[in-house]
Amino acid sequence: MKQKKFMLPESEIPTAWYNVQADMPNKPYLPLNPATGEPLKAEDMYAIFPEECARQELNRTDRFIPIPEAVREKYSSYRCTPLVRAYGLEEALGTPAHIYFKNESVSPAGSHKLNSALAQAYYAKQEGTTNITTETGAGQWGGALSYAAKAFGLELAVYMVKISYEQKPYRRSIMQTFGANVTPSPSMSTRAGKDIITYDPNNQGSLGTAISEALELARTTPHCKYVLGSVLNHVCLHQTVIGLEAEKQMELAGEYPDIVIGCFGGGSNFSGISLPFLRHNFFDGKKTRFIAAEPSSCPKLTKGVYLYDFGDVAGYTPKLAMYTLGHNFRPANIHAGGLRYHGSGSIVAQLLKDGFIEAVDIDQLDSFKAGTLFARTEGIIPAPESCHAIAATVKEALECKKTGEKKTILFNLSGHGLVDMSAYDQYIAGDLVNYTVTEKDVLENLAKSDLDPSKAL
Repeated sequence: MKQKKFMLPESEIPTAWYNVQADMPNKPYLPLNPATGEPLKAEDMYAIFPEECARQELNRTDRFIPIPEAVREKYSSYRCTPLVRAYGLEEALGTPAHIYFKNESVSPAGSHKLNSALAQAYYAKQEGTTNITTETGAGQWGGALSYAAKAFGLELAVYMVKISYEQKPYRRSIMQTFGANVTPSPSMSTRAGKDIITYDPNNQGSLGTAISEALELARTTPHCKYVLGSVLNHVCLHQTVIGLEAEKQMELAGEYPDIVIGCFGGGSNFSGISLPFLRHNFFDGKKTRFIAAEPSSCPKLTKGVYLYDFGDVAGYTPKLAMYTLGHNFRPANIHAGGLRYHGSGSIVAQLLKDGFIEAVDIDQLDSFKAGTLFARTEGIIPAPESCHAIAATVKEALECKKTGEKKTILFNLSGHGLVDMSAYDQYIAGDLVNYTVTEKDVLENLAKSDLDPSKAL
């Protein structure tokens, strides 16, 4: 397994996050108060989110936002993360393409999620919060936030999507080992959960459901704030440490990416690897393609409609401008639990509408085929979510083989799959299946969610 790693010293950890909102030709639509229909102000969100996160959410003027020194110090335990030339994968594919990956799996939590978890936990602690709540799909965000909460002396309650709670017991164990309280969602501990279980006793949960429960707990618990692992602008902002480092590392490699790829659930890791490079398309004449790889069982970018929708099932969140399948969408029980979300972040939605990024949907079997090939050629077992980015990379590399073009491809390895081995067991045994969503399915679910496609943005 021939590899070449491009490393940066600790001193090169970024000192500021990149805020793409300041540079976007068309700004993302503002979140709306569902009761009044009016755009939200930062102070409208203070009751739920850490105040600095609320301000960052709506910041459209500052291109770079300083990283607090306490957060940067925590970053130094694992950043800068390696950029790796995947010679083994290139050789197996017989492609002239040069393939690089940014290895975020080396964080203490095993994924990129820690980049925002540390920031949000820090901001919550700074304003006197004692408790935080959140949701988690596959458990990567929950594991990262459990670590971050302990690092800053906070108590954490996690609502974990029930199917993932059952499929991924060791992700649950990681959270509990770090000291978090973990509840399968939907649960009987909240009004939102009780309503869902009453209507559908066998409901296996979704990220939208878990968000509803976490929000409800935050609203009813003193000195408690809600923090989110993806979708929102400030989360995508924190993840730009990935791309900012990758820029410098690609310079060390003597190349610049023609294609940048990330898997896509709500937008955090795709944004993290892509947005710093995207600014060079805006201003420096670069022509890099940016590809978001989502599951074909939850295809909001490729089959969804650009509408204002709730970010959760119960309708507790503000209305967000997103490509959506409808907040009542019930995703199939695929193993890439972190990608089972009905909508997209508003930054990514606007960029997709404006043609600055692309999206592809990936079948579950194709994702595991690519992930297994990557493991055998590069020696790293990827998380099921990351397998989608690898599958998209393989597709582009094989296209280069067909055309003879020598392109440079960069993808984000958002996390390892060492606690997802039951998924690989099922793949190897031939027990996994594909799930697809048709445009008819989407329209039917939008109607159930009281959304009108004719009102698309």
